[in-house]
Amino acid sequence: MAKNKLCPQCHIRRFSVKNEAGEIRVVTVSENGEIELVHPEESLEGFDLDTLYCLGCSWRGSIRSLE
Repeated sequence: MAKNKLCPQCHIRRFSVKNEAGEIRVVTVSENGEIELVHPEESLEGFDLDTLYCLGCSWRGSIRSLE
């Protein structure tokens, strides 16, 4: 199983991204920085991929901030 980047605050691997309508998609981030959908049948089209929201705590930030 490939390793995922982790939240720098609570160290879980799942995040959400949002679009302008407030919809969310649950994602992980691979070791090489690729955002991957947890539910691959969904689409990331129209979603802001610059800001990630941790599902385990109040952290939010960019891929560059992940451990």
